[in-house]
Amino acid sequence: MSESKQSNYVPIKVIAIYSVIFYALWTVFHFFIDPVLQTLPSEALSAFIGEGIIKNLIWTLPAVVLMRKYSDKLLVPFKDMFKWNKDCNKYLLIFPAFLAYVILGIVVHGGKLAVSDDFGISEIITVLFVGVTEEFVFRGWLLNSTVKRNENVAVGVNCLMFLVIHFPRWIAEGEFVSNFASLGFISILALSYIFGWIFIKTKNIVLPVTLHMFWDLIIFMLY
Repeated sequence: MSESKQSNYVPIKVIAIYSVIFYALWTVFHFFIDPVLQTLPSEALSAFIGEGIIKNLIWTLPAVVLMRKYSDKLLVPFKDMFKWNKDCNKYLLIFPAFLAYVILGIVVHGGKLAVSDDFGISEIITVLFVGVTEEFVFRGWLLNSTVKRNENVAVGVNCLMFLVIHFPRWIAEGEFVSNFASLGFISILALSYIFGWIFIKTKNIVLPVTLHMFWDLIIFMLY
């Protein structure tokens, strides 16, 4: 690859160093910080500190700094990611499709359509932040910085990286084996593919963020 063409891409070294530090910090959080947060008297306070403050410091802030620094080398420059365009409208039907899919799954398995007893302020706080933090990192930064090299490879690697970021929590909570035995991990890969595909097609980060938030909301509310 010529030097001039290489200069149009975010350096692999930058992405690799970022990824190692990012995964290390998130692993430390789940094994050493999150257990302390769970001892707080309020679940809402725990969620706000964990999802709203710490996760934004580890996830969103570094991703935004890097997106701005390498904006001219991304598939979608930082300032352009927030512009709604006509392509975004084509994918609005995914919102009702998500809802229909979840409801159908509940009905097929003999479940009851009702708001979960566990749904409360802490879940609302999580929903408000998780779409922003996770989409900014995985679609806005990681996919956006690699997709120009090879779209299919970038999407595939992005899906795997999104799956792996769930490992620290699954291990810490003793759910690692069960999430694979139940094939629950497939939904993580599928959602990552959908969010990534939408980001590439629309060149907009707002739609993946809101879709992510909507998915988590209906899961928290109905399961």
